This record gives sequence, C-alpha cells and structure tokens, in this order.
Amino acid sequence: MNLDVANVNGGNGNDNSQHSQDKRELLCLLKLLKKYQLKGTEELLCREANVNSADLSKIDDDDVKTVLNAALSFTEENLNRQAASAASAAAAQSNESKAATETNAAEALAKFIGDDAFDAQQYEQAYEELRTFVEESLDIYKHELSMVLYPILVQIYFKILASGQVEKARGFIEKYKSDLDGYYIEGLFNLLLISKPEELLDNDLVNAMETDKFVIRMSRDAHSLFKRHIQDRRQEVVADIVSKYLHFDTYEGMARNKLQCVATAGSHTGDAKRQDNKIRVYYGLLKEVDFQTLTTPAPAPEEEDDDPDAPDRPKKKKPKKDPLLSKKSKSDPNAPAIDRIPLPELKDADKLLKLKALREASKRLPLNKDQLPSAVFYTILNSMQGVTCAEISDDSTMLACGFADSMVRIWSLTPAKLRALKDAEALRELDKESSDINARMLDERSGEMTRSFLGHTGPVYRCAFAPEMNLLLSCSEDSTIRLWSLLTWSCVVTYRGHVYPVWDVRFAPHGYYFVSCSYDKTARLWATDSNQSLRVFVGHLSGVDCVQFHPNSNYVATGSSDRTVRLWDVLTGQSVRLMTGHKGTVSSLAFSTCGRYLASGSVDHNIIIWDLSNGSLVTTLLRHTSTVTTITFSRDGTLLAAGGLDNNLTLWDFHKLTDDYLSNQITVSHHQDENDEDVYLLRTFPSKNSPFLTLHFTRRNLLMCVGLFKS
Repeated sequence: MNLDVANVNGGNGNDNSQHSQDKRELLCLLKLLKKYQLKGTEELLCREANVNSADLSKIDDDDVKTVLNAALSFTEENLNRQAASAASAAAAQSNESKAATETNAAEALAKFIGDDAFDAQQYEQAYEELRTFVEESLDIYKHELSMVLYPILVQIYFKILASGQVEKARGFIEKYKSDLDGYYIEGLFNLLLISKPEELLDNDLVNAMETDKFVIRMSRDAHSLFKRHIQDRRQEVVADIVSKYLHFDTYEGMARNKLQCVATAGSHTGDAKRQDNKIRVYYGLLKEVDFQTLTTPAPAPEEEDDDPDAPDRPKKKKPKKDPLLSKKSKSDPNAPAIDRIPLPELKDADKLLKLKALREASKRLPLNKDQLPSAVFYTILNSMQGVTCAEISDDSTMLACGFADSMVRIWSLTPAKLRALKDAEALRELDKESSDINARMLDERSGEMTRSFLGHTGPVYRCAFAPEMNLLLSCSEDSTIRLWSLLTWSCVVTYRGHVYPVWDVRFAPHGYYFVSCSYDKTARLWATDSNQSLRVFVGHLSGVDCVQFHPNSNYVATGSSDRTVRLWDVLTGQSVRLMTGHKGTVSSLAFSTCGRYLASGSVDHNIIIWDLSNGSLVTTLLRHTSTVTTITFSRDGTLLAAGGLDNNLTLWDFHKLTDDYLSNQITVSHHQDENDEDVYLLRTFPSKNSPFLTLHFTRRNLLMCVGLFKS
C-alpha cells in the first residue's frame, strides 16, 4: 500500500513538472506575440489558455531565446531522422527495384534461350543441315526455301548470345552470313554490335522480330517439302523456332523464281501478309467543286415573248457558258463519299484561287516521250551545307528552305514581293465588300523579296505550303511543328506531341488537315485549329522517315526505316496497306494524279511503283546510284520525275508503264519480273555536283528543281 502511494505521488510530481514546462513555453510564445504587436492573437490565446497578462512579466528575452533554440534543435533532429529514414527506404527500394530488374532481365533472356539444357553446338548442327537441305533442293523450290535461312540464323544467334557466349554467337554469324542476300547484311552488322546479352532487350530489330512473326510467302509444294524436313528428330530445335517466330503465307501454284522472291523481300519482318491488304481502299478522286455556279450571274426574271406593246423587241441572248467550266467531272466508283471525312467548306476566295488554277491548267503542255518538259534548276550557293530541305508552293511563286541553324527562309520566285498585312487602323478603313479586298489588305511598302522565320531550336527538316498559300508548316529536330502565317509573317501555332525529331510534315490537298512523322515510330494527323493530334498512326517498327497525303485527303502513306511502306485510313486510323520490297530506309513518296498508284524512293537507290487497289508491287525502276531523295508526277500524270544524291534527274514514262501493267494483270503472289531499266526511262539529266532537294511540276508542266551545290 505504501509502495503504491509512493508511485502515485511520483507520477503527480512528473505531471506537475510537465505542466510547468508547457506553461513556460506558452508564456514565451505570448511574449513573442506581444513583441511583434500581434495583439488580437495574443488576447485570443490568453483567453483560451486562461493566462493573465501579468504572468508575462516573469518571462524575459533570454527565456524566449532558450525555448526557441530548444524547439529548433528538436525540429532539426526530427528532420535529420526523417531524411535518414527516407534515404534508407529509398536505398532499400532501389535495391529491390534493381533486383526486380535483374530478375526480369534474367527471365527475358531465359525466354530467348527457351531450353534449360541449351547446347549451342546442337543449334549450329541443325542450321548446317537446314542449309544443306536448301542447297540440294530442286531449283524450282530453292529460291523460296532459301528465304527461311535469314530468320532462323538470327534467332539462333539471339539464343547463343542470350546464353552469354558472345564470341561464339559472333563466330556463328560470320561463318554463315555469306549465304544470305546482300540486303540482310546491314541488319546482321547492327546485330554484331551487341556486346552483352542484356543489350538484346533494348534492340529495335530484336524487339521487332520478337513481337511480329517473320512472314514468308511460299508455294504450298515448297512449304510441304520444308515441313517434311523439319519433322526429322535432329531438326527439333529448328522446328521450335519455326513454330514460335515464323509465319508462312502459302498459295497455290508454281513457286516464284529468284527475281520474284527478292523483289518483295528486305523488310525486318519479311513479306506482307495477304490479309494486311484485304481492306478496300477508295483511291479515286473526289468530285470537284462546280465553278459554273460561282462565275455565272443569277438569271434575270423571264419576260413574256408575246408582249403586244413590243412585238418587234429582239430576244435576249443567253450568256455563253465557259467550255472549261461546263465540263462535268464524272463520278468515280472508286472514290470515297464526299462526306466520308469532314472537309473544310470552300470560301469564295478559295474557289477563285481554284478557278485561277483551273484556267492556268488549261494552258498545260501535254507531255510524252516525244515532248519532254523544260526544266529549270535553282541552285543554292554559299549555304555552307546548311540547307536541309526545300519546298515550292503550288502556284510556283514561292520557295521555302529549312536550315540546320533552325531558320526557315522564303523567297519570291516572281517579281511580286512578299508583302505583309496593313496595320489594324488601315484595315478598319477598307471596304470589306470590295472584290479586290485580299490585295487591298496588303501593305505595298512592306514588300520584300525574301523573309525569314525564327522559332525552332533545332535543324528544320521539312517545310510545306498550305494549298491556299497563306500558311506554311515546318518541322524540326526539336520535336515540334510550327505553323507560320504568310500574311503577318509570324508563328501562329506550335504543335507538340512527338517526343523525338520530326522528319516530315505535309498538308492535305484540301487544306485544314496535315500529317507529320517522327523518329518515335509514329505518324500523326493534325488539324490547323487544334493543338492536339487527331490520329496517331502506330505500326512501324522503326522511325517513320517520310509521309504523303493521298490526292483525295482520305489516306496517308508513310515510309520507314523498317523498309516498309504503309497506307493509313484517316477516318479509322487503321493500316490498310503494308508493302514490302525496299532493301533500305524509304526516303521519298509520291501519289499518282489518278490516286491508284504510289511511288516510293529509297536509300537502296530504287524506285518502286505500288498498286493501291491490292497492295501489289507493279515494278521496280533501277537507274539511280544513290539515295532517291525526291519524287513527283507531272500534272497530267504521264511522267514520273525523280532526283537523288547522285546528282541525277530521271524522267520515266509512267503512262506506258501503267498501260503495260493493266494489259498484263498479275496476281498478288506473282508480280512482274523487273523490266529492263531503259524500257520506261525517257531521259537522265545530270546536275553540276548538286544533289536534288525537291522537284515540282508547275500547273503548265514546267519542271522546277532545287539543289544544293557541293563545293
């Protein structure tokens, strides 16, 4: 009992001591409030804590400092303790994350190997037997069977490398790479740069071959032969690779020959599947606007012919119709519905521009093999190799160039100077109903022959004029696209969305929409009045290097470093055509004027013509000796012009090419043999050490070229 009382008393003593300390700290706080003349807060706190102001006289400044120092040191201790705790937790989390990453990497590499008892020698022996089987097969099947060697060789290389035998993996590639076609050597060279098993997980080519099965188009007979071979017990490892990583697109009929096999090969994922090109494409052109209603005045009210008061009055003559405008465009069964995608409504000013273009086109020179176009070459001098792109406006009056120092520069190609809008006060005074209001809005005194745009923070890779010639787009390494006004000569909008350099940008032929492509493996559809992209086209396995709008504005074509060309539906965002055949990065694209054909140029020096109705390859044009940088069709669609880094301009008879193709229709599995290069080549024009940047046919079919002189 005495012990219990003693404990209670001791407890009360501690409580009293704590209470005294708390009261002292409270008085110090009140003293501080009084010092800083916070009278309202002081009175409120005194009332809440039941403290008299007289008690403050017991507290001096030293007491206040002591309490403040104690509070600060306690806070600092807590902060240090919390920091140490956070650092400890972060380190633990980092270790856990590192361990998890290493575990994931180990699991991913184990997936590559796929066999606990991995034996590199067994895989090499199986590949050797497969190679011998292909070499000893009949000539009729040999070329198709040889297409399986590359993907199987690469998958075996991945497995040996993932097991940690880097030198053995490299030796395996070096031993057998001579069996493969030359266009696969670049891919093998990139694979040989992998020095650690972990690097397999971040390699684009590796991921591409892991994500999508390698597609091989093969006749049913050749495929049966191959299946019988891999059913052998010694070919189990090859059979496992085939089931996991290869897809055979078989067809009935004779096996393809060497030229036909090579023509569609070269892509990192093999040939295109037939189902990739099954969706219908509306490649026809939209019906043109009726200009007759725009130019013909409203009819006057009819007067009665039998007026008794004026029997001899002569009858009024009806105004003559312009034969150019009275031609009605036929409805194309392959054209999309006019309202399939929302297109901007034409203003009267836009209709007048189209009418002017139509009148100019009526004076167009028809081109053929006996009447080639005149060509003018604009050479850019003293640029210190700084020009990265060039573009000519549709009406051929302006030239825009992008520079490596992030500048965009515009030149007038006619005596008319580049004028700016008048100031706001002057614009208010104008008669808005005037027929020449567009000309009156411009200030004559502001005219200059050249103007510059500054705003990008990296090299400019492409410029594109709007169809109305009042706006200009530019894209840059800084991953942005900028829209510039050619009236105020300033930046109107900056579009952000891509996360890597933007290589190309193009306006839709009907305006309003534009498309861009980037190193981030995507292309994006935009509208000028929105800073968010409307569609993101995803499917390429490497950076998308070039892009082009279809003449009916319903489709977009893209060319990529994965060596494929794709056609995308603007309405759905789907890929509706996948075309393989290039052996290098696709560098340039152009649609034919009829909309059915697409021409693509590449780093492999070739130009390939594709039929969009079924996605098949029409023919390959061989003449250039370096990258084909620019392609364009004449305004009447009869000629194809191409320019490259080999300083050569080539003109091809596209009219004869399509006639030959249509008179000799071919199946998807069997396209034409490559034609002799001189059959369709009309002329080659060499430039003087000046690679071609862009080609442009004027409305009268004069060919304009722009090149950069290399001193």
